[in-house]
Amino acid sequence: MNVSTIVIVGAGQAGALAAADLRQQGYAGRVVLIGEEAHAPYERPPLSKDVLLQPQTARCAIHGEGYYVEQNIELKLGVAVTALDAQARIVTLANGESIAFDELLLATGARVRRLPMLDALGENVYTLRTLEDAQRLAPVLQAGKRVLLVGAGVIGLELASSAVDLGAEVTVIEQAPRAMARCAPPLLTEHLCDVHRARGVTLHLGSPLASANRENGELVLTLESGTRITGDAVIYGIGVEPETTLARKAGLQIDNGIVIDARCRTSLAHIYAAGDAASQWDEASGHHQRRETWENANRQAQTAARAMLGLEPEAWEAAWFWTDQCGLNIQFAGDMTAPEWLTRGSLQAPPCVLFGLDGEGALVGAITVNQGRDMRSAKALIGKRARIARETLADPTHNLRNLAREFA
Repeated sequence: MNVSTIVIVGAGQAGALAAADLRQQGYAGRVVLIGEEAHAPYERPPLSKDVLLQPQTARCAIHGEGYYVEQNIELKLGVAVTALDAQARIVTLANGESIAFDELLLATGARVRRLPMLDALGENVYTLRTLEDAQRLAPVLQAGKRVLLVGAGVIGLELASSAVDLGAEVTVIEQAPRAMARCAPPLLTEHLCDVHRARGVTLHLGSPLASANRENGELVLTLESGTRITGDAVIYGIGVEPETTLARKAGLQIDNGIVIDARCRTSLAHIYAAGDAASQWDEASGHHQRRETWENANRQAQTAARAMLGLEPEAWEAAWFWTDQCGLNIQFAGDMTAPEWLTRGSLQAPPCVLFGLDGEGALVGAITVNQGRDMRSAKALIGKRARIARETLADPTHNLRNLAREFA
């Protein structure tokens, strides 16, 4: 495919990986990567962990210094794209520059879902989405500081873990009845909460906020139950919203994100989307889904890059993500809503593996706890919807790699 210019809007994980994959696939045309942040593309997972715990040595850049020059990728940072003319195939930047494209990738990511009640407090209220956000948290997460975390999703619990490691006194408030409810089964989340409590974290689950005030220099959050909690700082994370403003104005189809097909094509020709902003059809669930994970951004970036070049995408595996908290590396693959879960080993004394089975006994999900070496085999078995005897799955003497070979 002879393409002269490919423009990528969004210099995060998906955008940077798409630019790299274009070069790896031999594309020799012009590649322009545009990002609103002043930083070169970086990974977000370290923000709640390494960047806070080891700020002097933490590394989160996706590519090393000089990579973009070496690969002849035009990197335009600290500037937003303000307009997209899909028919004329032109993007306009905030600095007035216009760039014509032959193919366009929208990797615009997501923005923090705001909680006005907390934003109204002003100072000492934080969210975590960008490198600057993480850097602002450095003076907050210190010994003796009382930190109130609103939201017990993955980021909230990772922040709780990091804050305790740094000596802060941590309280977590979650309106849902359990932590990480969207992405993990109760068996695991209940255990994780016990681990956090053992480390000194106070958890209020099923506890919506009623009000937020500032009294005598302290921040005071009042729960609907009437419980009052005071602290020195509030950090909240209640999810993100896909950044679709540019796509919506350009007339692209939107459904909880920029709608894309299996090859990351949007509803308009020559325009693709990938990453947190993209909503892709999911055969298993029967509707469009957004997956806010590092792996999904990478996979969709590669798929979009290859589609622009007329190449077939690589085969997809079971969806995968991970979290590191309280000294535990926990990896997830497949369907976390499986109705039945089996345990190989013990959550109380990891390593261990959890297996999720559907109503017919097929393996549809897996979770490894300090046992990441088993994840590749688990993903292969999920891809085959393998039916394995429950006693075999639960028995650690049956090597998971050998089981995967039997279904290859």
